[in-house]
Order: sequence, then C-alpha cells, then structure tokens
Amino acid sequence: MSEILAKTRVGDHRPLIVGIGGTTRPGSSTENALRAALEHARKRGARTLLFGGAELAELPAYSPESQARSEGQRALVEAVRQADGVIFASPGYHGGVSGLVKNAIDLLEDLRADQRVYIDGRAAGCIVTAAGWQGCNTTLAAMRAIVHALRGWPTPLGVTLNTAGTKLFGAEGECTDDAVHQSLQLLAEQVLDFAQHRRLAKGA
Repeated sequence: MSEILAKTRVGDHRPLIVGIGGTTRPGSSTENALRAALEHARKRGARTLLFGGAELAELPAYSPESQARSEGQRALVEAVRQADGVIFASPGYHGGVSGLVKNAIDLLEDLRADQRVYIDGRAAGCIVTAAGWQGCNTTLAAMRAIVHALRGWPTPLGVTLNTAGTKLFGAEGECTDDAVHQSLQLLAEQVLDFAQHRRLAKGA
C-alpha cells in the first residue's frame, strides 16, 4: 500500500479520495458499495485509494500510549493526511460502527498535531450497510458524529443500504440495483465536488 501511495504523489495533481471500510468477509456488501463509490470518483477524474476489509483486518489495535506503528497503519495515516476527501463505509453492528472500521478511524488521532488536523476542511461520505433500517439509521448518525469530531464535513447525502433479504451486488461486486448505484455515485460526486471547490478556493 505504501508503494501505491507513493505513485499517487508523483506528478499527479488530481484530487485524492481515500476510502476506508469493509468487513472481514471478502466481497462484502459494505466493501462493494465503497468500491462502487470510489470507482465513480475515479471516472470523474479523482485519484483513489481503498483500505478495505483485508487491509483493515491487518491493523493492530489502536494504542494511544504507543508510538509504534505497523506499515499498514503508517500507510493509512499518510493516505488520509494527503487526501482531499474521504469515504467511510461500515456495517451496522448492534446499532453502531463496526470495531474493524472504528479501529482504523481511531488511528487518525495520529493527525492531531498536523497543520490540517484530522480531516479538517474535507468532505467525508458515509456509507452504511445493515440488516434492517434501524441499524442503518443509528450507524449513519454515529458515523456522521465521528466525522464532526474529526472536524470533517459529512456530505449532505449519506447512503444506507438495507441488506436484509436483498441482494444488491452481483458475483463480481457490481451493483445490481439502479437506485443504490445512483446514490453511491451521487455521494462520490459530493465528496469530489467539495474537494475541487476547496482546491479552487485555495488556488491549488
């Protein structure tokens, strides 16, 4: 991942959108939704980086008292440090953000001393999957509260996907529901549009 991040920096001034989310299950609806949003951002001209379930599962538990960081932890922090926008995606577990995703988000405390603290001044899209609307809604509210705590701007649209008895993605991870696909595209556009407007305002 560090090599991929290095390649995004060299002579490339397109906005960077970083996706963080997924589950420990390969091909999860959560990660498929995040991939779909990032792919649309890429088609709209962004650079994208994904920290999916496989990458998040390798991260050690966040320990604020320790300064030691794994390569994966350093790569995630550096990616968000450089990011112009972020998209978080989590399953709703018992009404809240999963431990896997929250552990990655907690690692962003390493950005507390940066000139641009945490995700200050950047848009963050929020995607939630859950087996029922109650879990979707409470988890989305929790995720938006986390973005506020990180000094970010949650996009006006937050995408909630009720996966109870519904297959929203195909065998290759493609979105099979037009309404869901359009919502994920709109969320990606809101993150990217905000990033581009901020760059213009700062003369970047």
